[in-house]
Amino acid sequence: MSREEIFERVRRDRRVDPSVSVRELARRYGLGRPTVRAALNGAVPAPRKPVSPARSVLAPVAVFIDAMLREDVAAPRKQRHTIERIQRRLAVEREFDGASYSSIRDYVARRRPQIVAEARAGAAHVDGVVPQVHAPGAEAEVDFADVWVRLRGELTKCRLFTLRLSFSGKAIHRVFASQAQEAFLEGHVEAFRALGGVPTRHIRYDNLKPAVKQVCFGRNRVESTRWVAFRSWYGFDPFYCMPGIEGAHEKGGVEHE
Repeated sequence: MSREEIFERVRRDRRVDPSVSVRELARRYGLGRPTVRAALNGAVPAPRKPVSPARSVLAPVAVFIDAMLREDVAAPRKQRHTIERIQRRLAVEREFDGASYSSIRDYVARRRPQIVAEARAGAAHVDGVVPQVHAPGAEAEVDFADVWVRLRGELTKCRLFTLRLSFSGKAIHRVFASQAQEAFLEGHVEAFRALGGVPTRHIRYDNLKPAVKQVCFGRNRVESTRWVAFRSWYGFDPFYCMPGIEGAHEKGGVEHE
């Protein structure tokens, strides 16, 4: 029964029996006496006072949690924040231990999809194509690809190493039995010998295992020790593309080679 219906019944009972008391009407309908008097004084109940929502226990650190979830948008799946890691960072970096595991879990379950949607909506407004401009001899791109060859009469799957100069498009190809680090390094040596020099700015790579031990946030990488020594000897810098399809266009020349 709505408040309007209760008010109408109270007023009807008073009209039928003007002697009925406020106390009796309150008892009859389970109302407080001020409510009965309000019903007798007006047919429309006063609007209810808005109830202020309870303040979340995570309110003091909500911005910090949101920042962690925004980091996760571009991070590899295995490097995203778990509930345990968020709880640990709150304790260590914010000295906050006032929320339970379930409170953090429920907050993250609600906010993570919202933050992902915001990131995608923002990216949709900045998508575009920017032509790349390369100076002669400054940049190159490297990649491996599958190639099938006749080896002793048998069709055999091998690996094609390609180093392609970004300005001229001149490319050096070498075929190896595998994509091991030895083949990776030898391919560079052969390419530098054939070209007569080393790119002066950088060489673009995806996250090939012979060079990269671990992919970190953004373009930060943990490189293998032997690879660092090799490129330091030849004096060139690597440029690591973003993982997955996001970085495929960053070395499109060798991808189409």
